[in-house]
Amino acid sequence: QVQLVESGGGLVQAGGSLRLVCAALDVPSSGREFRSYSMAWFRPAPGDEREFVAASRSTGTKHYAESVKGRLTISRDNAKKTVYLQMDRLRPEDTAVYYCAAGQPILSALADPQIWRHWGQGTQVTVSS
Repeated sequence: QVQLVESGGGLVQAGGSLRLVCAALDVPSSGREFRSYSMAWFRPAPGDEREFVAASRSTGTKHYAESVKGRLTISRDNAKKTVYLQMDRLRPEDTAVYYCAAGQPILSALADPQIWRHWGQGTQVTVSS
């Protein structure tokens, strides 16, 4: 079982920046098995579903929701078993709890929260206007 722990959330003014961090615990072999996971960030959406924000696939490709392209950047450090979400030019509508996820979904299923296997507890991001 992979345990994910998020941090880095907080309160920021519109136009500001935050960097979210997700550390993967209980992953054997420093970096090796973590590298095999795709990692993603989600946030709640109306209707109690989780909305896809960004993903860093195990293949090396990165994918973003249209609403965050050009403002949010996902990256990962496999040796540290950590994934980051750099959030720039934040907007009030970005206010949400951000969840880190790990799994091995196919490309067409990246945005489906049901497919992701492991989840963190979330970190709150609040953007004031």
